[in-house]
Amino acid sequence: MTTTSSRLLRLVSLLSARPEWTCRQLAERMAVTDRTVRRDIARLRDLGYGVESAPGPWGGYRLSPGTRTPPLVLDDEETLAVAVALREAALSGVLGTGQAALSALLKLRQSLPARLAGRLSTMDAALEHTPRSGEPQIDPLLLLELARACHSALRVTLSYRDHAGRASVRAADPYRLVHTGQRWYLVARDVARREWRTFRADRVMGVRSTTEPADLTDPPDAAALVSHGIASVVYPVYTTVRLPLPLDRALRKVPPTIGTHHSDGPAATVVRIGGNSVDQLAAYLLGLATPLTVLSPDEVRQALVRHARALLAANR
Repeated sequence: MTTTSSRLLRLVSLLSARPEWTCRQLAERMAVTDRTVRRDIARLRDLGYGVESAPGPWGGYRLSPGTRTPPLVLDDEETLAVAVALREAALSGVLGTGQAALSALLKLRQSLPARLAGRLSTMDAALEHTPRSGEPQIDPLLLLELARACHSALRVTLSYRDHAGRASVRAADPYRLVHTGQRWYLVARDVARREWRTFRADRVMGVRSTTEPADLTDPPDAAALVSHGIASVVYPVYTTVRLPLPLDRALRKVPPTIGTHHSDGPAATVVRIGGNSVDQLAAYLLGLATPLTVLSPDEVRQALVRHARALLAANR
């Protein structure tokens, strides 16, 4: 005889499989009486499932949106499909920061039975994520480890390589992961320096959890800290451009993590952008696909014209 909990899971699975079932059909599929089906439907409603019923001999039961999200019942293939979809959503940033997708993936992986966890690890080893232009590649398993570290609130030891390529080992109290649309950043308290820092996730070479609780006293606004850290980076070359867009649209075109913005009237915005070279800045400006004006310096303006002419000549 099946337990009540397993029977309820089976009932949810059946109701999810097609638009409507009669009481008799459900009873036959579950090998129970009509009375048991009606009693189990009542239990599902108590648990928050929206189950609608139509009266009469030809009436039936169907799922409708409930007042709160109930547990999902997925088979093995559906579970793997959801895990892969969450992985790609987190890496691509299609859902914004990616924090929600990463958090959901972490919860899903922690609840997987051994047979599915092994299959998912095999798939992770075979799948590759193609980054967008200028976006560094990052190991999804490492990203998941960083998410787990934030979730566990335990101190970790980071193997890290800074912008100059210098390797170090840092004790850190992980707090949040932030996705800027191009990169992932770990916001953590640097134990040795006793201050909140940002670490580029693609520069983390390894992470090891300890049993010591993380000190998360007075945590910062994680997204603001990352934005400020990016804006304060000193680049060898800067350009100032005028976009024929109001400030709100200019911020969507060039994120605040890329440039600093100043309104230039109701229909224009002046933006200062830093880069590693003149050609890199010219290529970025060309990719904006906006009839902008380069205000300074002349070297960036000339490089932009040179790139545009070459592109035009190649497509005549």
